[in-house]
Amino acid sequence: MAVSIGGGEDEVMSTINITPFTDVLLVLLIIFIILASVTKEPKLPDAYNKLRVTPSQIVVNVDEHNHIEIGSNEVTIGDAKAAFAQLQDATDHKFTSVIIKANPAASYGVILQVMDAAKQEDLTNFGLANHIEGAPPGMNP
Repeated sequence: MAVSIGGGEDEVMSTINITPFTDVLLVLLIIFIILASVTKEPKLPDAYNKLRVTPSQIVVNVDEHNHIEIGSNEVTIGDAKAAFAQLQDATDHKFTSVIIKANPAASYGVILQVMDAAKQEDLTNFGLANHIEGAPPGMNP
């Protein structure tokens, strides 16, 4: 009794093994996730003017800790609308513009809330103050 084991031909494997490829992609994905979590937010560039903005009676300062100063009074975001109303009443509603001097580290959301409070008091023109070219670094416009 004779047993035959194949015809002597080796079968050719016609599929591609994608396991090493998948392993490499997963390692790259992990590297990119780690790099994305440790990268810092870029510093905002300094803006420079050659000309001064038109002076306004209503000036808002926002520092790096999001403290808001409207005119000469430090207020909270909840009291901003009342502060704008008081300034409008004191100036007989003759101004429609506000100049905002914000530190680049200040929160964008706080600045938008200040602008919204001003809009509710019919202050619709906004100027954003920045450093004037040629002025000393501590000098504000």
